Amino acid sequence: MSQTLFDSFFQGKPRDFLLRAVSTALEEDGPDLTSLALFAQGERLVAEGVAKERLVIAGLPVIPLVLAALADAAPEDFDLRMAVHDGDEVEPGTRLFLLEGPAAPLLKAERIILNFLCHLSGIATLTKHYAAQLKGSRTRLLDTRKTLPGLRHAEKYAVRVGGGLNHRMDLAEMLMLKDTHLDRAGSITGAVAMLRAAYSPCPPIEVECRTLDEVREAVACEAQRIMLDNMDMPTMAEALGLVPSGIETEISGGVSFDRLGELATLGADFVSVGRLTHSAPTADISLRVVRGKAKHEDPAS
Repeated sequence: MSQTLFDSFFQGKPRDFLLRAVSTALEEDGPDLTSLALFAQGERLVAEGVAKERLVIAGLPVIPLVLAALADAAPEDFDLRMAVHDGDEVEPGTRLFLLEGPAAPLLKAERIILNFLCHLSGIATLTKHYAAQLKGSRTRLLDTRKTLPGLRHAEKYAVRVGGGLNHRMDLAEMLMLKDTHLDRAGSITGAVAMLRAAYSPCPPIEVECRTLDEVREAVACEAQRIMLDNMDMPTMAEALGLVPSGIETEISGGVSFDRLGELATLGADFVSVGRLTHSAPTADISLRVVRGKAKHEDPAS
């Protein structure tokens, strides 16, 4: 996968959030007093990023952002050479990148680079496993808003790298009617009418439905998407038969890896899985300092 997805994804507000996350990470770590004391100014190191397990790599374009945010070094002080690209599935022992730079700043950046790479690659890897269960069906995999504060866009980018799609980025992108809203409005019909009266143009509306009657009402209101929340298989099958092709359908609630294949047979447009972001394991990646290697070395060797 080229840099194109990263560049198109991180524009405007998403990029601001990512740069803020990088800045916060550097501020949290403070000065690396150990490295500053042990390495002379001007001393350089070469380090290589290595996958220690099979994984889908995500987050490599964050590395230059971390290096650019260092207070005690300039981007041109570093020589970064990528050996793979975001979206590549790599085997254990694969070199991911080669980085040469001033010793103390490089070591300060080390853990922050790894934190981003390990977290985002873990999400991308898990997403690819889940998406594979839906292969051959019309159903696509969605993430949720169950993300770490400040890292939502980075995590949702990793989902895209792994082959999933993004649900709404924020509360304004799509209006979702949940039980609390429906209880307040008194009905789906009333809630939809209130939203459409409040906003012009009105963002797309998704209605969370728990019963067949709610599905029928949401269809009558011409909601843009209907979520089937925690329904059993027979009820979902019947519900999907009530929804015309012009309205999107989403299965949510209690979606486990083992159930994905079965759920795909129902023919819904989407299935959403919070686990992709809130419970993805951390990928195992290391950054090894290599002494005595030439600056011109092939990064893939």
